[in-house]
Amino acid sequence: MSATRLLVLGVVRMYGRAHGYQVRRELLSWSADKWANVQPGSIYHALKKMTAEDLLAQVDVEPGAGPDRVAYRLTAEGEQEYQLLLSKALSDPQLNHPDLSAAISLMTTLPRARVINLLRHRLVHLEAEQRQARMMLEELKISMGMGTPEHVGELYRLWGGITDASFTWLEGLIARLEAGEYVMADESGDAFGEPPSRASE
Repeated sequence: MSATRLLVLGVVRMYGRAHGYQVRRELLSWSADKWANVQPGSIYHALKKMTAEDLLAQVDVEPGAGPDRVAYRLTAEGEQEYQLLLSKALSDPQLNHPDLSAAISLMTTLPRARVINLLRHRLVHLEAEQRQARMMLEELKISMGMGTPEHVGELYRLWGGITDASFTWLEGLIARLEAGEYVMADESGDAFGEPPSRASE
């Protein structure tokens, strides 16, 4: 998965229609260039590629040349792709940090119960990873007698520590969502990231 792909779809969706410059400016305001390594070239490349894949459609071409003269909107296929990428990034613990960060930035565009269910799925996988890290440390005691270097255990402790921190944070996020924090797509009020027509309903 590409965090850039999800973020670009999310921002175009949020505006209803957007120029490449708008997408870039919005993502820079989220510091996505730092946590997702989203660069201007990757934004314009994603817009062009997803237009070729019929996920985006050009809706306005202003006179003159250049990528900032073209506006884009999501197609029905683009909406499906957005929903799929967002759901996968929220639930799949194998995805990397930028993908999860992109999904957290856009999670309010889904119904509350759906986000909680997706995050619970991720939590189950993190529990399994915690058990695996503990098992690996136990197995290290046996394998050291067969030549495994003792310091390899630090890798297992690192992985376990990262998993423990992720688990604690995720439990907290689920609790905050269950307590009603943040306006979500299926609630009254303006949910961040919702398209203009939905946000005003």
